[in-house]
Amino acid sequence: MMRIGVTGHMNLTPATAHLISDALRAHLASFTGELVGVSCIARGSDSLFADEVLAAGGSLEVVLPSRDYRLTKVKPDHAEQFDRLMEAAKTVRFMDFDHADRQAYEAANEAVLSTVDELVAVWDGQPGAGAGGTAEVVAEARQRGLPVTVIWPEGAARE
Repeated sequence: MMRIGVTGHMNLTPATAHLISDALRAHLASFTGELVGVSCIARGSDSLFADEVLAAGGSLEVVLPSRDYRLTKVKPDHAEQFDRLMEAAKTVRFMDFDHADRQAYEAANEAVLSTVDELVAVWDGQPGAGAGGTAEVVAEARQRGLPVTVIWPEGAARE
C-alpha cells in the first residue's frame, strides 16, 4: 500500500487547475497496488488531489483542522466538491479544535505528514508566509526525510 499526502496552494487560476489535475493524474498513474490519498480537501490543490486519487481507484482519507471547518471555511464555490469528497472518504479525522486557526492547520499538517510515505506538493516554489503554509510543510517533510514530489507545471499561476 502506498500512502500519499498533499499540500498545496488554494488560489489556483482555472487554467492552472486543469494543468495541476493532469500532472497529478500522471504522477498517481506511476503507482501500482493499493493507493491511499490523505488530504485536508481544502479548495484548490487538496481537492484536486483527492479527486485524482479517487479517479485512479484509490481510497481517500480526509483530515480536517477543526470541527467547524465545513461551516466556517468552505466557501459556496467549493461546497459541492467538498461535500462530495467527504461522502467518498474512507475515513474522516477531525483535529481536536473547535475552530480552524493556525494551530489547527498545523495539527492537520502534522497528521498528514505523520501518516504518509510521500508528500505531493502543488507548490510554486516561493517562500511561505508563516507556519502551516505550503512551503513550511514541504520543508518539514524534507527535514523528516519524507520523499516530496513538487507539482507545478509550466504555465501554472496563482490568482
